[in-house]
Amino acid sequence: MPTFDLQKIVNLLLKLGFFERIKGDHHIFTKDNVEEILNIQPKGSMAKPYQVKQVRNIILKYGLGESTDE
Repeated sequence: MPTFDLQKIVNLLLKLGFFERIKGDHHIFTKDNVEEILNIQPKGSMAKPYQVKQVRNIILKYGLGESTDE
């Protein structure tokens, strides 16, 4: 299963308007109008595969990052 750099996931979520709170090694992300809370706990400098899948599912569910300027 592919691995993903934690910093890239963090940067993506911040760019999408999520708020980050760090507690220990947990990166906790919330966003207005997004019901779910994302809790990313790295394994080394990498995000765990199931957490990457959670992030992807939230992006798709809420249509985050879609441009309406087309």
